[in-house]
Amino acid sequence: MSKKYPEERIKVPRFNEASGFYTTPERSKIMGKIRGKNTKPELVFRKALWEAGYRYRIDYKKLMGKPDIVLKKYKTVIFIDGEFWHGHNWEERKHKIKTNREFWIPKIERNIQRDAEVNAELKRMGYTVFRFWESEVKKELHLCLTQVLTHLEKVKTAF
Repeated sequence: MSKKYPEERIKVPRFNEASGFYTTPERSKIMGKIRGKNTKPELVFRKALWEAGYRYRIDYKKLMGKPDIVLKKYKTVIFIDGEFWHGHNWEERKHKIKTNREFWIPKIERNIQRDAEVNAELKRMGYTVFRFWESEVKKELHLCLTQVLTHLEKVKTAF
């Protein structure tokens, strides 16, 4: 990733008691159960991709943003993003956050900004980037998979 950012990076305050953020043990337990990888939508999508005959790498650390699925041979990456963490319908949903707004709003806006930076860098490297919302994969797996498979078939015929 380049050192110069096209826009000012959003500053996210530290989530700790010194900054005025308090959490209950119950909330901490709930947050601790949230998965960052191998979520159900990811597993379903990966299984469908595997059954279609494509082999891939998961959470590939050598690429920026650690894509959920990487098809190196086809220079294709797939992200399956959670609605809350990545700001689905953000302008509409931002107003519904009631607690710790000083933390969550900058946090999610920075995630959105980082996603755009990652997309731009991966595209610059020659990768095709697909981003799906978890709810899209849950409700319309076939449509999401068709988009990716159509792209992969085009790339395959170009070899």
